[in-house]
Amino acid sequence: MLFKIRTRPAPCLFLLACLLPSTPSLMAQDMGGDISVGAGIFRPRNPEARRRTTGTRPRSGPRAAAGNVEERIDDALEAGNAARDARKYPAAEQAYKGIFRLKPRDPRAAYGLGNVYVDQQRWDEAEKSYLEAVAANSNNADALVALSFVLVQPRAGGSNAKRFADAENAARRAILIEPNNAVAFDRLGVALESRGIFNSSTEGAYRRGVELDANSAVAQVHLGRLLRRMNRGNEAEPFYARAIEIAQDAPALVLIADAFQSEQRWDDSEPLLRRALGLDARSPGALFLLGRFLTVRQRYQDAEGVLKTAIQVSPRNFQNYILLGRAHLGLKRYDDASRTYEQALLFGSPAERKQLSGAFGFTGVGDGFAAANRMRDAVKAYERALLLDPANADARKKLAAARARIG
Repeated sequence: MLFKIRTRPAPCLFLLACLLPSTPSLMAQDMGGDISVGAGIFRPRNPEARRRTTGTRPRSGPRAAAGNVEERIDDALEAGNAARDARKYPAAEQAYKGIFRLKPRDPRAAYGLGNVYVDQQRWDEAEKSYLEAVAANSNNADALVALSFVLVQPRAGGSNAKRFADAENAARRAILIEPNNAVAFDRLGVALESRGIFNSSTEGAYRRGVELDANSAVAQVHLGRLLRRMNRGNEAEPFYARAIEIAQDAPALVLIADAFQSEQRWDDSEPLLRRALGLDARSPGALFLLGRFLTVRQRYQDAEGVLKTAIQVSPRNFQNYILLGRAHLGLKRYDDASRTYEQALLFGSPAERKQLSGAFGFTGVGDGFAAANRMRDAVKAYERALLLDPANADARKKLAAARARIG
């Protein structure tokens, strides 16, 4: 039975206006990219260890003394892959990094390390690692596809236009290496969309991806999303319906839910996210999007629990802390909101940290304290906001008023 797709107007317009524009993940959707939830949308394949052709390796003798570098690299790759699959990201990171002590420019280690960073939405580090992997092995189609994915994730204060162009180039290079790589064609379509290109070339890339892998829910969603953006909604709906029908894993369901949220079809996203979490209770993408849905719907208590789990899974994801802080503001727990925003500062870029100066940041915390007549705490919050953004005129005005009330 196919999921019945509905279109509903999004309520809570003030909340949406304040909440969504500052969220880089939604900005990515607006520009054709994918939401910044790492493995929830795209999970690069693990690097493969070379198959050993010998039996148990000797534990002593000249061979062991020489370090048996390749076998030790294989061991580290397997350990890194197993840790990544178990979402033990620090252990995976250390395993891959350990390979560089044996072989400083090993492309598989650089690629594996990039995968760990993607899973945690550490986009700058992922980009650097994939570039190193490609530099060490220019025929690594997997690394090029993964690099194309990372490059369409907008980063605050960055040169996104250049990254989008580089994403297109990376996808085209992957296609030259593997002409029947369905994911590479799909990533080419995403890169073109990211550049604002909504034409037959973008459609052709997506359609080729669908032709090569008719059972790819991701390709179906991307094509449907493009057709909607090209004002061909009637053609788009069958692709969404087909994607829901064939989606068998959490990442595919998360992508469909993300497409609905990007169109403010919030209620359509919830059952897909619940289904995704039924398949993978620790899906980073599903947890983030469900937390965002619950926050938009002002179901702050429910959002808090989901977002705390999201942070346990992805403790370096800046956006999880942003949403959790907003849930705390909605619950009027201003001390908790302040602590959450302080944690967020540990993981955001300078431009991202600046976001925390505003109404859904320390200025909002100050407003809450002021409303509760906790003026000294309000002053501290407004001062924190101004440290993050000295140009915040609203915080400066409120700080003066709060100080005046103290006397």
